[in-house]
Amino acid sequence: MGCGHKDDKASLASSQIVSFSHQPHQPPSTPASKEVWKKGGRMFSILLAVHLALLACTLVSSGAFEKIAVHDYDVFFLLTVMMLMVIIWIIFYLVGTSRCPDAILCKDSHAGPVWLRGGLILFAIFSLVMDVFKIGYYSSFYSCLSAIKIIYPIVQAIFVVVQTYFLWISAKDCVHVHLNVTRCGLMLTLTTNLAVWMSAVTDESVHKAHSKLKKNVTDEIFRWLLKAGMRSSSAEECNCNSQICQIFKNGYFWLYPFNIEYSLFASAMVYVMWKNVGRFIDHHSHHIHHLKFRLFRRTFFVGIVLGLIILVSGLGVLILYEVQVNSSAESSKKSQALTMYYIFNIVCLGLMSLVCIGGSVIYRFDKRDMDRHKNPTRTLDVALLMGAALGQYAISYYSIVAIVASTPRDAISALNLTYALLMIAQHTFQNIFIIEGLHRQPPKEDHKHDSHQKDLYGLTFVNINAVSLRVPDSGSTLAPSTASGTEAMHPSDLVRSLTAPKKMNWRRKFLREISMFLLLSNIILWIMPAFGARPQFDNDTELNFYGDSMWPAIVDICLPFGIFYRMHAVASLLEVYITS
Repeated sequence: MGCGHKDDKASLASSQIVSFSHQPHQPPSTPASKEVWKKGGRMFSILLAVHLALLACTLVSSGAFEKIAVHDYDVFFLLTVMMLMVIIWIIFYLVGTSRCPDAILCKDSHAGPVWLRGGLILFAIFSLVMDVFKIGYYSSFYSCLSAIKIIYPIVQAIFVVVQTYFLWISAKDCVHVHLNVTRCGLMLTLTTNLAVWMSAVTDESVHKAHSKLKKNVTDEIFRWLLKAGMRSSSAEECNCNSQICQIFKNGYFWLYPFNIEYSLFASAMVYVMWKNVGRFIDHHSHHIHHLKFRLFRRTFFVGIVLGLIILVSGLGVLILYEVQVNSSAESSKKSQALTMYYIFNIVCLGLMSLVCIGGSVIYRFDKRDMDRHKNPTRTLDVALLMGAALGQYAISYYSIVAIVASTPRDAISALNLTYALLMIAQHTFQNIFIIEGLHRQPPKEDHKHDSHQKDLYGLTFVNINAVSLRVPDSGSTLAPSTASGTEAMHPSDLVRSLTAPKKMNWRRKFLREISMFLLLSNIILWIMPAFGARPQFDNDTELNFYGDSMWPAIVDICLPFGIFYRMHAVASLLEVYITS
């Protein structure tokens, strides 16, 4: 496999040189026309992704309904074919770029940070465990199921391994060979991850709705819900009766949230790679900040302690909520569980809102400059935060309308109304805090004095008066070769630097505390809905107001975006914490 499409790379490079040299005329048939086709190649790959996404969405949504002649094994067949195509393309990409020394001329320092790739590996491990449980579940009644149901989790496991390795080593690449093929391959990878995400969300949502609404639905809807796990023609003869089969079934449903987050994380990283195809980075204007992740350094531990208290309390509330709602048929137990759930969330959301407002106020006094350089990763983070928040906004507004218009109004309705209003406020204030933090440049004051302190600390045992006498008129204690490009230092500043270490700015300390508290709080707010807490179905107000068909559809469509928002907020807050 050679370095094909070298003309594209050469054309783009030459166009960059031409633009830098400010030539008055450019031949329309050479580099300029090639550079113009960059947008054409992107458009073609976008159209490919749109058509594949619509096809997958159509099959996934059709396969969830009993009356439509689309079976779940049809969906599995399409996803298997798409994953196999992505695996083949990834191998082609890795081999092709490894054989071409000029395939990757530069790397995007902002793309694929180590904490994002580490989270991807964590979710990939749980996804592999989920695939093992799926294989064991479908193997329990192999004789009455289509073979594609066992082939699908096997291919998915291979796909997860190959894609995770690919993103770990190539997330920062700015590729300059096979440009159009690479764009189409990346869009195929992104679409495949979104299709797997849609399938997992549909399967999990139908399963959750079946467990929550089993007592309230009609026989027709009940049969539709049974179709979440197996085809309707074999549902009766493929019952899962053995204990090991039940363990496999419950196990892979509990692991669905990790697979859902893995698909979304991978989609985000692949999109950034797609934006970086053919990109030239000017390292003189593209500031690269080498940040070190020190979790327990220069902190008051207030944010960590409060966040851990919220996290542990939330886990206890989740366990009690699930036990009381699922194991007890008494309405009083259910009311107690809802009251406990709403009170915890109101306290948590209220504290998070106040903390976000405090962080935004601190930013008003922050002297760091705004980072206005081109950064596809940051642009995607902001877009995902704003877009994913719309899901929770929609659920909250639907709940507010149902509560206000319904009678009678009891204590649970008041708590539910407060919970919905605080959910809207918290998302808004947190988005403002995170977006402003992502657009701030990392602090530079430590780097300015590092060179001074490094040379000066070597003179610690020298007489201070003698050192001060040697300071030239310019105020610099450094040699001429090293003093250029650095700030002059007054003798009094020299004495202070020798006697007292530099203290961390109080604003940065508070921002780090706020970021860590919000990070831990968002983790528990992701865990609670992702692992079974569905007050939208346990509270009958919205269900009675909108009906058994409309309200489950609203929740099943909007809640996955709300769950993804929490995990994406965790990743963004971690970056804000490190850059503060």
